[in-house]
Amino acid sequence: MAARHEEIADELRQAIDRGDYRIGGTLPAETELATRYGVSRGTVRQAVSALAAEGRIGSRQGARRVVLGNRRSQSFAELRSFAQWARAMGQQASGRVLEQFRRPATAEDASRLQIEQGDEVLQVLRVRGLDGELVLLERNVYPEWMASAVESLPADCESVVQGLYDATGVIFAHGEHVIDAVAAGSQDARLLGVRRGSPLLRIRRVTTTHAGRPIEWSDDRYRSGSVSFAVANSIGSNPLIRRAAEE
Repeated sequence: MAARHEEIADELRQAIDRGDYRIGGTLPAETELATRYGVSRGTVRQAVSALAAEGRIGSRQGARRVVLGNRRSQSFAELRSFAQWARAMGQQASGRVLEQFRRPATAEDASRLQIEQGDEVLQVLRVRGLDGELVLLERNVYPEWMASAVESLPADCESVVQGLYDATGVIFAHGEHVIDAVAAGSQDARLLGVRRGSPLLRIRRVTTTHAGRPIEWSDDRYRSGSVSFAVANSIGSNPLIRRAAEE
């Protein structure tokens, strides 16, 4: 028989999957949940801690728990978080920063991040893996207001989105994505262990806060055969779904 905190965690999972708590919204306070379920705050805290460990809600202490993702749809909420998507698929995500440095913003940086050309930005090159296999190369550019928080993250941080939320409370709320195919250049080929010229799936993304302030722009490149994307159309929604290659 499941422990009471496990039952509560499962009920909250189902509520998140149904959309009762929208992505970017918050769960009720621990006191409210304790009253609703007729348990102590400690029991509720165990339940929400399980959801935080899964990447479904934020784990930042001293704040209401923000919903970060669900299993029902892998729309933007999980598209922008490689680690959340990996957990939902039952796989282990890994990450490693290869280089990180500050530089003046280019014209492209300025346009995407809504800053002035020449303003300081932070550029990060990171390689990502699934169950120990390298599948993704990330090139991220952050505006100066986010730079220090990004630099403070461990080089092997599993979830940058979660880490930045824990450190700053910033929520990656909206994203604009452009998906195409490119040939692997010399650096891509060397870092991902593929032949030069091999096809890579590229996703260029600008991510913003709820207020529309750009947090980062990125150029992500997946090894061929590592993932696929599908769009399910309906009148009400058009979610973009990321899937493991074997699906």
